[in-house]
Amino acid sequence: MNSGKLYVVGIGPGSEEDMTIRARNTLEKCDYIYGYKVYCDLVKPLFPDKEYITTAMTGEEKRVELALSKAAEGYDVALICSGDSGVYGMAGLAYEFGAKFPDVKIEIIPGVTAALSGAALLGAPLIHDFCLISLSDRLTKMELIEKRLRAAASADMVIVIYNPESKGRKGYLSHACDILMEVLPPDRVCGIARNIGRSEEERSVMTLNELKDAQADMFCTVFIGNSSTKDFSGFMVTPRGYAIENKIFNR
Repeated sequence: MNSGKLYVVGIGPGSEEDMTIRARNTLEKCDYIYGYKVYCDLVKPLFPDKEYITTAMTGEEKRVELALSKAAEGYDVALICSGDSGVYGMAGLAYEFGAKFPDVKIEIIPGVTAALSGAALLGAPLIHDFCLISLSDRLTKMELIEKRLRAAASADMVIVIYNPESKGRKGYLSHACDILMEVLPPDRVCGIARNIGRSEEERSVMTLNELKDAQADMFCTVFIGNSSTKDFSGFMVTPRGYAIENKIFNR
């Protein structure tokens, strides 16, 4: 039997409108869709006739191996991720475990990551240099996360924080704010994008000091502005950094 193909698909933030045409076409042609239950529930209304295999949030390695095994049986299989499949997604694990299944071809299907969809919701905070930092210490030591936060703050980067808190990681965002305020002023413009692309979608703009006491969870993406970021009537806007634009923003 010929092996099938594994597609690692970024489905975007969750709404049908924010899913790419390429991602939708890929899911349409696949026989099976594997993913975290929350993500599978998002796409089931669009593809109700597919067979879905789900695992828990911490079952990523098992999920990837199961998907590769099914592809090795000759099926086209989609392994779905929220946002982009290569940004805190499953693309890396797919290639790592793919070595066990040399006949299975792997294709990565990009999607709209939360930094981009959240930025659009909040205004235009990513017009200049920015970085992404996850606060999850499940796979990365907190000491290294703290080092990255300090480095990004010192470099005056706009910082996008993924995985700010979860049920088992309370107080992480507050701690990150304390780290950032070693370098940044407490009135630095910040924002939170919640449940992007879903019915409970919300946005809020605040100062870094206010962010320290804000409520957040795994469905939130946090934005820390740089020294040029402004609050324009509740929207975060970062100028591109050209001298003429800075003059306009600072009038």
